[in-house]
Amino acid sequence: MKFKLDENFGARTQGLFQEAGHDVKTVLDQKLQGCNDNTIYETCSVEKRCLVTLDLDFSNVLGFPPEKTAGIVVIRLSKNPSLPLLESLVRQLLNAIKQMPIEKQLWIVEPGRVRIHQTYETD
Repeated sequence: MKFKLDENFGARTQGLFQEAGHDVKTVLDQKLQGCNDNTIYETCSVEKRCLVTLDLDFSNVLGFPPEKTAGIVVIRLSKNPSLPLLESLVRQLLNAIKQMPIEKQLWIVEPGRVRIHQTYETD
């Protein structure tokens, strides 16, 4: 699967995705750091990459419709974030995507659970 990691992820996190066999690029790799959220969203859509971010703005399904993407993952850290917690949540995500597809969905990954935003198609 193809992923793009937002600028708040480093080489260690990128390595976890690569070890799991995924094609992963970072916002930093492509010199997109500091770009507005719309640019990141559009870039991921064009590249057909699932965005993985800590930015809660991407959980706004009206502003960033997941059905037009390869998926959006927002990782929610606790008030006391740590690198081990972040790595644990990334591993949780990597295990979850083995169970079900993420394409065109918004996933919120929190300790112990993954919430999936349901979109409803209208006729």
